[in-house]
Amino acid sequence: MVEMQVYGLAVENDTDSPVLVLKNEEIGTVLPIWIGAMEAMAISMILNEVAMPRPMTHDLLLNTIVTFGGKVQTVDIVDMEKGTFFAEIIVEREGEILIIDARPSDAVALAVRADCPVRVSQKVLDMAGTKDVDQNISSKSKWDDELEELSPDDYKYKM
Repeated sequence: MVEMQVYGLAVENDTDSPVLVLKNEEIGTVLPIWIGAMEAMAISMILNEVAMPRPMTHDLLLNTIVTFGGKVQTVDIVDMEKGTFFAEIIVEREGEILIIDARPSDAVALAVRADCPVRVSQKVLDMAGTKDVDQNISSKSKWDDELEELSPDDYKYKM
């Protein structure tokens, strides 16, 4: 498993679909995942430190895990089949490791709240990862060019 950072969110120009961008600067790899608008909002709120007066769904999930004595250890994106990514939430509770099946967008929304690592299997990186544009995606136009080369149909969020 390769640890990735939540680099941010982008919007695919043709469809206005949100894209979650995971990045590992050390190996120069980026993983774009097309996600739903609600999940993008849930991730964006935490990345932008927007306080909500009441818990949102992902806050509720984290609060439930903690209330029952668990701790989110990692979020792992483990597989990809026919353009659909698969993730697992790894929870430690009383010395036992629990694995919870999840959509990557929900898992990452939980990970940013739990401040835990997001990891991606080498298999997924080989299938859907892309090399970081000049090892530093600081130029919006370079990132837009990179996104345009990818097909949303290959990696688009699916239920």
